[in-house]
Amino acid sequence: MPKYDGTVNPQKHITIYTTAVKGNDLTPREIEYVLLKKFGETLTRGALTWYSLLPEHSIDSFEMLVDSFIKSHAGARKLQARKAYIFRIAQEESELLREFVTRFQKERMLLPAISDEWAAEAFTKGLNLRSSDASKKLKESLLEFQAMTWADAHNRYQYKIRIEDDQIGLPT
Repeated sequence: MPKYDGTVNPQKHITIYTTAVKGNDLTPREIEYVLLKKFGETLTRGALTWYSLLPEHSIDSFEMLVDSFIKSHAGARKLQARKAYIFRIAQEESELLREFVTRFQKERMLLPAISDEWAAEAFTKGLNLRSSDASKKLKESLLEFQAMTWADAHNRYQYKIRIEDDQIGLPT
């Protein structure tokens, strides 16, 4: 059974755990007992710390444990949703690098706090190699020498935008 570390959907972990326990030849009373007593063995890292800090005799049923677990780890679900959304921002084929950068930054600002690492990684992933020569060269550069922060990606795309502007005849 996979261990839950607090970084993914807690409901999914509960479903996997209960399915595994109920798959055995146990009576309903035994199932409830095993679900409650063995749950801690399925946790690791931050989730295990949360479990170990539960006050003694504070949980009377597996349902109560699940409720507390879900409430405590709901943030992991939101974190995954934010990360998933920023990785959906992609440059369209006819979109200039300058336009994509502007749209990416606007959409990023609409999201709750996104780490610089995620922003740089999502930006790199979202660059379309078929959009423009500047986009292609920037993506190649970012893949070869990975941008660790948004500031690093920003410095590199500023240079490529100037090249793109020169190519299409825009004033700098």
